[in-house]
Order: sequence, then structure tokens, then C-alpha cells
Amino acid sequence: MKKNKIYSLILIASIPILMTSCFSAKEYVRPEIIQDSQFLTSSISEDSLSMAQVSWKELFTDEILQNHIQEALDNNIDIRIALEQISTAEAYLKQGKAAYLPTVNANGQYTHQENSSNSQFGAAFPSIDSYELSANLSWEADIWGKIRSNERAYNASYLQSVAAHKAVKTALISQVSTLYYQLLSVDDQIKITEETILNRTNSLETSKYLKDAGSITEVAVKQTEAQLYTAQSILIDLKIQERLLENTLSILLGKTPEKINRSTLNEQLITTPLNTGVPSQLLSNRPDLMAAEYNLIQAFELTNVARSNFYPSLTLSASGGLQSLDFDNFFDANSLFSTLVGGITQPIFNGRKIKTQYEISQALQEQARLEFKQTYLVASKEVSDALFSYQAITEKIAVKEKEFEAYKLASDYSAELLNNGYANYLEVLRAEENALNSKLSLISVKYNQLKSIVDLYEALGGGWQ
Repeated sequence: MKKNKIYSLILIASIPILMTSCFSAKEYVRPEIIQDSQFLTSSISEDSLSMAQVSWKELFTDEILQNHIQEALDNNIDIRIALEQISTAEAYLKQGKAAYLPTVNANGQYTHQENSSNSQFGAAFPSIDSYELSANLSWEADIWGKIRSNERAYNASYLQSVAAHKAVKTALISQVSTLYYQLLSVDDQIKITEETILNRTNSLETSKYLKDAGSITEVAVKQTEAQLYTAQSILIDLKIQERLLENTLSILLGKTPEKINRSTLNEQLITTPLNTGVPSQLLSNRPDLMAAEYNLIQAFELTNVARSNFYPSLTLSASGGLQSLDFDNFFDANSLFSTLVGGITQPIFNGRKIKTQYEISQALQEQARLEFKQTYLVASKEVSDALFSYQAITEKIAVKEKEFEAYKLASDYSAELLNNGYANYLEVLRAEENALNSKLSLISVKYNQLKSIVDLYEALGGGWQ
């Protein structure tokens, strides 16, 4: 009799197993999104080794900047939030792995029942006490890969959270270094402006003496005075910018606003070759691309899960324990009971819920695929933008240096001409104003060159490795 029961369970289990080859879960295949063309650049090497594979400690040689970056990685709030998100995803992943195991529940129960005297059994049994201690086991066979697909979906979600954490690290390193370089450029601009204010203060005194001597008019004096006020106004704006940059950088470092320790702009030296690698390396270097693909994998596996809901599920359940109406006999061998149930459940009509869920999962999968492709296209654009910016700004620095030298010489020549009576004071003031603006602009361009290197490093996916 027991053999017949076992054979029946085996027969029930064999039916869906025979159908598995026809309806098993599909395997994920990465979509073709990589472009054959290289990055749009003419002078920067596309060596197989991308600068993204270089540690930020090697790229940024300034030890003070290195300390700031490390402090940000240790204390930044966004980094800590990303770590908690990883912990959440990891818990779900453990749940997905445990789905292969049967569920077991234990139950202890005491029941006291008072029967009606007028009922069928009430006269014989006015009250009944029952005691039960049991365990229930339930297990579903992973015939269609439903559990396996769910586990893969949880794993993709976990890896997506890890990639998101890497993306936060990459962005944070970029933000800290960019703000640091900007602070250094503002420091240089403040220094130049303070020197200009000192020179113009002396020039104002000189112009007053020249006016008293009849060499220049009151107009020239007022022009000199206005230039002094202009420089003082520029200095105020630069001081405001300095404080705002320090406050912003302090927040990234995970602390309240304070004075930021720093070196100088001239001390910044980046010796890492600016190699971009090939476009396909973006998929292994850029964390946001990794996260986008893991999101696609999760959507793909959830589509497998939704598809498996169309097919029958095989479940085995068992229960057993002790049951007795008399506590004195509760642990007697005659109190033992057991139940074993095997069955197949095939959904037939459930208000279109399964089909709706499957159609939704397909739409979400397509949405994830398009988002993955869009992320790759944006990544390619950011690399191309950073490359072009670096090349253009490097050329611009050479031009701006020549411009400044020309304005500086013009200022010196006009001062000599004024001393010899061949130029008026307004020409001198105009030349000095142009020289100041050119010097401030040159400092900004040098900062933009450093920023373009940081942008390229981030665009290639550097920083988290």
C-alpha cells in the first residue's frame, strides 16, 4: 500500500519534469549596444589600458587632496547610505537562496471545548480537551526555473546596489577633486586681485600728485579710483566664492563647514597617461553602466518568473506530531500522527492576473533594455565631451598665455610712454585692466584643464577600483 502511494507521488512529479525542456527559463544574453567606432578623438591614445583602471591615489599626486578624498570616502553620507542599500539587497539575496529549501513550521496547541447538552454529542461529552504538538513541512519543486530565476533576480539587485555604491564613490572622488582645484584657482585669483588692489592704491596716490602738478586731469584720477573699486569688488566676489566652495567641500567630507587645508594650483601635477581604452571597456569600468545592466538582468529574470506562473506547480507537504484528548497519554506512541500530500496546481482562470503580470514584466524588461542603451550612449557622449574639452582647453592655455604676455607688455610699454609724454593716463589704465582680466582668465582656463582630466577620469569609470 505504501509502495503505491510512493509510485503515485513519483508519477505526479514526473509529468512536469518531462515538460521542463520545453518551458525552462531562458538564459540572459547581453544586448548588442556597443558601437564599432572609437571615441571621437584625434590626439589622445586609445590604448587597451584605460586610465579608469588607475587608482585615484596614483592619478592625484597632491597628498593633501588624497587625504581629503580618503576622508570623504570614509565619512560621506551618500557613501554610507549606499552601503546600507547593499545590506538591504544582500538580505533579499539570502532570502532568494533559501527558497530552494522547504519551509518548516512548528505548532503547539491546547483546545478546550464546551458542548451543548442538547447537541448530538453534548450529553456524552459535555466538554472536550485536546492537546497537539506538530510540525508542518512544505516544499515546491523548481520545475520551470521559477525559484532559480527569482534567485538570479535577487542577485542582480544585489550587484546593482554594489555598482551603485561604486558609482557614488566615482562621483564623490570627482566632486572632491573638482572643488579642490576650484579652490586653488580662486586662491590664485585672490592673490592676483590683492596685488592689483595694492598697485592701484599706489597708482591712485600717484595720479593725485600728477593732477596737482598739472600733468593729468581730474578725469584720469577718477578713472584710477574707479579701477581700484572694481578690483575691490572682484575681491569680495572671490572671497564669497572661496567660502561657498569650502562649505560645499566640507559637506562632502562629512563634516560641518570649516577652513579647508590645501596647497597651490602650480603644485598640481598629473602624470598619468590619458588613455581612454576602447568603448567596450565602459561596460566593465563605469559603475552606472554596470548598475543599468544588472537592472536589465533583474527585469529579464522576473520575466522568467512571470512566464513560469502559466505552468503547473508541484508541491509536497507533510505534517506530523502528537495529538491526544488526554494529556496523560500525550507522549504515548498511539498519539503519533502524520500526513503526506503531493499535488500539482495548474492555474486555469484567475481574472487574467497571470497574463497581466507577464505583459507588465515584458514591458519593464524592454524599458530596462532601453535605459541600459541610453546609459551607454550618455557614457560615450561624456567621454567624447571630456576628451574634446581637454584637447581644446590645452590649446586655449597656450593662446591665453600669449594673450597675457601681450597685455602685460602693452601695460609696461604704455607706462613708459606715459613717463615720456607719448601716451595719456587713460591708455595706461586700459592696458592694466586688460592685463588683470587676462591673468584671471588664464587661471580659470588652467583650472578647467584640471577639471577636464577629472571629468575624463569619471566618464571612463575611474575612481572606484
